[in-house]
Amino acid sequence: MNEVETYIQQFPDNVQEILQKIRKLINDNAPGADELFAYGMPAYKLNKKPLVYFAAFKNHIGFYATPSGHSEFQDELSKYKQGKGSVQFPLDKSIPYKLIERIVKFRVTENYEKTIKTTTKK
Repeated sequence: MNEVETYIQQFPDNVQEILQKIRKLINDNAPGADELFAYGMPAYKLNKKPLVYFAAFKNHIGFYATPSGHSEFQDELSKYKQGKGSVQFPLDKSIPYKLIERIVKFRVTENYEKTIKTTTKK
């Protein structure tokens, strides 16, 4: 069992189910991303650059898509509590999996575009 699996298993079954869905959604939409454990939570990197992170808390799921992922979807995320580069999805409401999927896809595209720009500058 890796660190991400160990992390997920420490939560109640209903929260584990949410975390597993988010994990699968990220893995399905970010092929080739490295799954690791950073800042005390599941973390994903693509092309050696941060992609997204997520974590469970007592009353919410924290989702971290760096500031650009949040600014791109600011209207849709406006109904949720936010910080710089983070959003909180309350556990007592339905988790917006489709929105998370769109954010992940956006971050994957953005990550690849940054990698191409960096590579072509060399």
